[in-house]
Amino acid sequence: MPSHLSEPSLGEVFIAHRAQLWRIARKIVNTPDLADDVVQDAYLKIVDGASVRLAEKPIGYCCQVVRNMALDYCRRHRVEANYRTFDVDVEVLEIPNVETPDRRMRERQVLHAIDRALAGLPPRTRLVFELYRLEGLTQREIAARLDCALGLVNGLIADAAAAIKGCAHLLDAD
Repeated sequence: MPSHLSEPSLGEVFIAHRAQLWRIARKIVNTPDLADDVVQDAYLKIVDGASVRLAEKPIGYCCQVVRNMALDYCRRHRVEANYRTFDVDVEVLEIPNVETPDRRMRERQVLHAIDRALAGLPPRTRLVFELYRLEGLTQREIAARLDCALGLVNGLIADAAAAIKGCAHLLDAD
C-alpha cells in the first residue's frame, strides 16, 4: 500500500494548522477580519481545487497558498484605494454652531445643494451612498446586502462623493 494514501489530505492539514495559517495571514493583511477572509478563501481554494494535489510538504504548501492569497488581498486593497476619491467628507460639511442668519442660510444652501446632487444620482448609487454614510455599513456589508461586487460598491460611493464635491465651495463663503 503506497504511503501517500495514509497521509492526511491537504484540507485536513490545513484545518490542523489553521491557527498558524491565520497568524501568517494576519501578519500580512494587518487586520483580524481580513485574515479570516484570507484563511477561508485559501481553504476553499485548497479543498475545492480542480484536481487533487499531492504536496511533498503539505503544511509548506498550505502556508504558501495563504501567503499568496494575503499578498493578493493587499494588492487588491492598494488598487481599490487608488480609485477611492473621498475628497469631500460629508461630516466636514457641517457648519460650526455659530448661530447667525448668514450661517443658517449658508447651512441650508449646503444641505439643499447636497440633496440636489444626491437626487440627481441613479437610485442604486444614492442607496449605496446612504447605506455607507448614513447607516454606517461597511462596503463589504453593502455588497452582501445588495448581492453585488465590492468593487462596484466602492465605485458607486466614489461617484456619489464626486457628485457632492461641488458643494464644498458653499462653505468657503464667509
